[in-house]
Amino acid sequence: MRPTPADPDAWNAYLAEGNATQARKRVAADVLLRDVTGRFLLVKPTYKPGWDLPGGMAEANEAPDRAAVRELEEELGLAVALRALLVVDWVAPHGPWDDQLAFIFDGGTVDSETAHGLRPRDEELSELRFVPLGEARKLLRPRLARRFGEAVAALAEGRPRYLRSGDH
Repeated sequence: MRPTPADPDAWNAYLAEGNATQARKRVAADVLLRDVTGRFLLVKPTYKPGWDLPGGMAEANEAPDRAAVRELEEELGLAVALRALLVVDWVAPHGPWDDQLAFIFDGGTVDSETAHGLRPRDEELSELRFVPLGEARKLLRPRLARRFGEAVAALAEGRPRYLRSGDH
């Protein structure tokens, strides 16, 4: 017999059992950050090939926007106030990975002094640079380049985009 909310302990145990069997999603949270000339910040991780957007993976029970802010503070020593959600991308399972939700938030523009002073602050990043739009698209892996392009379009249009593996 299923418990009812009238018995809070039994009801919470019933809900916890259901929660334990439901799917879990990995969550990535990145930030679109620009300098005063309109170039975009890219970072080079040490744990995988190629270039990436600044940000990273959310921890257990961490909101995506808070994960993005935390990652920029940890990796770059940069405190950002996120402005808007630009992209939510459901990424299909690939290789050894289950599916995930990937977010991109607008981090606004940093002034010249801040941009010139940015350096990797932990072992997860080896390099960073601000690059023009076309160069960013060439440096990013194809799926991320599509997501990045959609984030740039969302920024211009003022409305977020929902994607499936980088596509509409």
